[in-house]
Amino acid sequence: MSDQDTAKPRQFHFVRHGDQSNTALDWETGPSVVRKSLTEALNARNVAFLLGAGCSSLEINDRQRGIPTMAPLASEFCKHPLPPELDDDFNFIEPRDWALTSEDVQFLKARGASLVETEYTWNLERLMELLFSLEFIYRRSDNPKHASSLVTVESIIKKVKSFLWERCTNGEFAAGDSSVLDVYESFYRRLVLRDRSLPRPWIFTTNYDLFNERAMDRLGLPYANGFSGVVERRFNPATFRYALAEQLDVTSRKWSAVDGFVYLCKLHGSLSWTEDDHGLFPIRELWPQNADSKVMIYPTPAKQNSSLGSPYSDLFREFQSRVVREQSVLITAGFAFGDEHLNNIIYQALTIPTFRLIVFANPDSKGEIAKLRALRDERIWIIGGDGPDEKNPAHYFNMIVEHFMPQRQSDRIDDAVRLVMETFGKKKDAADGQ
Repeated sequence: MSDQDTAKPRQFHFVRHGDQSNTALDWETGPSVVRKSLTEALNARNVAFLLGAGCSSLEINDRQRGIPTMAPLASEFCKHPLPPELDDDFNFIEPRDWALTSEDVQFLKARGASLVETEYTWNLERLMELLFSLEFIYRRSDNPKHASSLVTVESIIKKVKSFLWERCTNGEFAAGDSSVLDVYESFYRRLVLRDRSLPRPWIFTTNYDLFNERAMDRLGLPYANGFSGVVERRFNPATFRYALAEQLDVTSRKWSAVDGFVYLCKLHGSLSWTEDDHGLFPIRELWPQNADSKVMIYPTPAKQNSSLGSPYSDLFREFQSRVVREQSVLITAGFAFGDEHLNNIIYQALTIPTFRLIVFANPDSKGEIAKLRALRDERIWIIGGDGPDEKNPAHYFNMIVEHFMPQRQSDRIDDAVRLVMETFGKKKDAADGQ
């Protein structure tokens, strides 16, 4: 008997109330169990998704086709000197104005922030926390020696911003690879299966990228993202109160909600946002943009403060308003619960008896996810673990969409046809071999 025959079947976990046992499911029957439960959850009155950075990251054949998550981004940025072999792995725009110099590295090291094997090499948020704290101190200092230090800190902050902008706008996905966009399109195709008599679903995301918008545009799905206008699209939170309906009978003025309508709320801003001095509505939606965009909230503890101003106060108000309603379901994917301001709103929602939280993540994760599991609350589901292969864990966005989201009727028919073809193909091969 070969090792392959004796290998233990790959399993993932479906944790429904913090159980330490009986949570494992195999990949033969497990996906249908989760799909049935998720389909039921999606029929709740109020449904919202929270999509994090992991949803826009996708590695195929060891190459990143989307946008790396925070850990690999931090690792890449902190490398010094910049390895020339990175030319083969990333699409850079000359000049590389984000690359750290030896003076930058020594400056940070002198302040206790070594960029070798420290927390800064796996979490860019921690580095930005330090930089913004130093900027705060130097900007308010009356010590003349701190003037040059302020210039250096501001230079490094600008490099981090330029680096993040480049990673969000350049890569395989910007060079014709549609792998990530295909996943988003499949997600929205399955999301719109929701009963049209129920309120339209909300998509909240912390990502700056435009995968959500491009996916819905390609599918022809109408959506509201908080902006109104055509030539000059400006942010107006009142648009989140609008619904799209079709008139069924002109004479009797009967209306019905349009299928597929989605509300999209980008909590940390977007690559397509900019700011001008237009009075009440200063935030414009415009593309293409550049790295000097004033609207993106970069990953720093200042996010909490930045989110207090418009448009973020309006966006977070919408998030809170949606998840604290009766009979609400919040589904998180690609989100590691690293944003304290969002965590606080989710924890508030858990005080509502009819609220349900579905987390796609490794159930053995530490930090906030471990705390959620320790609550042993039957309203909290945690789904994740090993995928059918080593490259794709169960909680990755592409696996969620492919295996756990409700299937369309056409998908089920396609699967049935494929099964028939495979079955008859095997029989034909067997007959030919006789």
